[in-house]
Amino acid sequence: MGALRTPREKWVEAGLAALAEGGVDAVRVDVLAKALGVTRGGFYGYFADRGALLEEMLDTWEREAVDEVLERVEREGGDALDKMRLAGRLTFEDERLWPIDLAVRAWARRDPAVAERLRRVDNRRMQLSREAIGTFCTDPDEIEARSLLAFCMAVGTHFLAADHPGRTREQVMARASGLIFDRVHEDPAAR
Repeated sequence: MGALRTPREKWVEAGLAALAEGGVDAVRVDVLAKALGVTRGGFYGYFADRGALLEEMLDTWEREAVDEVLERVEREGGDALDKMRLAGRLTFEDERLWPIDLAVRAWARRDPAVAERLRRVDNRRMQLSREAIGTFCTDPDEIEARSLLAFCMAVGTHFLAADHPGRTREQVMARASGLIFDRVHEDPAAR
């Protein structure tokens, strides 16, 4: 009876975990093999080289971070703003996806092909925002500006270390969201 091979998906998942933890330079075949408790030989049964693994990791990230998020959003329903909020939570608050997203963003700063992939992903995310904001706003310039603000808030809040005197971060985020989504007089607790 032959030895069981480590499934291809395990290599990809280990690569994504290494990417999230240490960036693209941490994705090394020998390190992944050690983490999986196998030899490097099994890797080459699936991938021609490290570049092939990196490409498959990006494919997996894009599918999970966009396609699967959008599928779940459609399945769960709600109005356009509810869908956008859910997509944001699934993407930017997810303990698995968000660190990968951050690592891809850092990687894209030095790799034009990854930058193009990130642009495609962000364009799809922005389109969801445009559609949601377009349900209550008809000015194309305002839709674009509000979409940009919403996207920047979703990404940027993870980097901002500022205090909000007399307010919690959640209170300020709710108010900012109300401004962006034209719901400034709504009770944030009702959402």
